[in-house]
Amino acid sequence: MQIKGEIMSYIKGLKCRECRREYSIKPVHVCEFCFGPLEVVYDYEEIKKSLNRAKIEGRPKTMWRYRELLPLDSDPAVGRNVGFTPLIKAERLAEVLGVKDLYLKNDAVNHPTLSFKDRVVSVAVSKAKEFGFEVVACASTGNLANSVAALAAEGGLESFIFIPHDLEKGKILGTLIYGTNLIGITGSYDEVNRLCSEIAENYRWAFVNINIRPFYAEGSKTFGYEIAEQMGWRAPRHVVVPMAGGSLITKIWKGFKELELIGLLDGVDSRIYGAQASGSNPIVASFKEGIDWIKPQRPKTIAKSLAIGNPADGFYALKAIRESGGSAEDVSDEEIVEAMKLLARTEGIFTETAGGVTVGVTKKLIDQGIIPRDESILISITGNGLKTQEAIQDRVGRPLIIEAKFSEFEKIVTPNQKRHREVPLQATI
Repeated sequence: MQIKGEIMSYIKGLKCRECRREYSIKPVHVCEFCFGPLEVVYDYEEIKKSLNRAKIEGRPKTMWRYRELLPLDSDPAVGRNVGFTPLIKAERLAEVLGVKDLYLKNDAVNHPTLSFKDRVVSVAVSKAKEFGFEVVACASTGNLANSVAALAAEGGLESFIFIPHDLEKGKILGTLIYGTNLIGITGSYDEVNRLCSEIAENYRWAFVNINIRPFYAEGSKTFGYEIAEQMGWRAPRHVVVPMAGGSLITKIWKGFKELELIGLLDGVDSRIYGAQASGSNPIVASFKEGIDWIKPQRPKTIAKSLAIGNPADGFYALKAIRESGGSAEDVSDEEIVEAMKLLARTEGIFTETAGGVTVGVTKKLIDQGIIPRDESILISITGNGLKTQEAIQDRVGRPLIIEAKFSEFEKIVTPNQKRHREVPLQATI
């Protein structure tokens, strides 16, 4: 435990997730002995003494209400209003799916760039500033690009962002607006990431998902913390999570277990389910084959934010799924679009393709009998549909065009709709 001014830090250091070798806090992400990934370690005994439900509930409604469980030594430099997005009881969608107790965690309205990536980037950029970096960078499939560009701008840092050149226009525009250096690569995300790893070795830049990755990934835990708090300090029985690199699903599971460890949850009996698109499903494929290693793929799907063929945390995603007693499934592009439309029609939420994946997979797992119909279910919605309009632009119809005449309007109203036509009141004597 360290005291930095008025802020108390409970970070003990970094530890390899494989050989358990320990490291001091610095911008590194790979063990120099076994090449395993590094993870932040906390002093949970001290946190347990300091933190309780009432203390959290009395704080501002942002992700920083859980600051003792996040890897900063000082107040966040950026993203102070990120998080505490709505948890919605989805009654109309539940009726369609034939289930009793259904919830949506809606990061499609997260501040400032409408995805869960604002959580991880606010931690990463704040940590980069603590380390003294002047440039932040990332490899991205879209949402991360938006968030790094926005939060770097807020923090007064220069940013370099590398993306596959054929991302959705909404995500490209939603990155360029912040004045970043945006570089499109003619290749898949995995090729972009390999290039970024080379750059990170030669430039003193804070790559949020490379040398800052151990700190960056911790921001995802707040998605799980909020679910538990917003459900009355209990974890839902079934949680469906989209998988790209595989980090989010591992951190939601870690978040639940941390709350249990420090006494904020009485117990965790959640099952975690991984969701991918059929055109990019390396983690699901490994789960179904019963193996604990990932066969790399070349992605081909409309769910570009999930299109990672060689996921960095794929092994750990499989571990979280199996440890929780969960499962994994994928859905086709057609099923993704239909699920996006279903969510919009029933709950008024326009999700991006990744949300179509989680809704579609939830439906599939319920139909297969893997998720029971009479237990609590939570679907993770991680991004906004305004970013991926191309996926549904020819699938939702077109507006009817008429002249500004009542007679023209009457021609297009169906008999069923006309039942609401107002009948003039009869004069009474």
